[in-house]
Amino acid sequence: MCLGETLTHLAACTPPGAGEVIVAVGGSTDGTAAIARRRARLILASDASRAGLLNAGARAARGAALLFLHADTLPPADYVAAIDATLGDPGVVGGAFDFEFREGRRQLRAIAALNRVRCRLTGNFYGDQGIFVRREVFERIGGFPRRRLFEDLVFSQAMRREGRTVLLRGRRVRSSGRRFLQPDWARAVALITWLLLLHTLGRDTEGYAARYHAARATGGTG
Repeated sequence: MCLGETLTHLAACTPPGAGEVIVAVGGSTDGTAAIARRRARLILASDASRAGLLNAGARAARGAALLFLHADTLPPADYVAAIDATLGDPGVVGGAFDFEFREGRRQLRAIAALNRVRCRLTGNFYGDQGIFVRREVFERIGGFPRRRLFEDLVFSQAMRREGRTVLLRGRRVRSSGRRFLQPDWARAVALITWLLLLHTLGRDTEGYAARYHAARATGGTG
């Protein structure tokens, strides 16, 4: 799974004139910019944090609605129509898709099922679910917070304070589960669960960001 595959998928399922694909890159040296330049509108961001990249892409976008995707995440083929229909309700400010892993491994199915339950119980969305939002609401919130951890979670909570959000149940984005196919996958799940608990309890999790991102860089979590 790579950015090129995601861009190919988006080109195939985005109706002409229905949207623009933007890739924000900051400090990448692995050829990401070259791949993006061929298939999308490339934005070079000065802030290479995830929040910084998401905000840079949103600032460059021209549409009235914004969809945020990870580079290895494929939205459903009818994602444009699904978002348009959802935002056709003026009371809805945004939402996200259901989630599953592309690989059919047993532990991945279990993790995805737990994530779906967690999302339904809390009403919170996460970055790998394909969060979408009205531009005016995004700007009112101030974009993604400049955090090293849980910028997507905090943003989704801010969306809910602005109005009704919708989980598109049954319409699933598909992401690579490679980070949970490592030998220490159970430890990775335990770490993110612990951090989510701390966040729910109102504890500051930023001090754990270095540990989290180190694990993610080695395929442990993210």
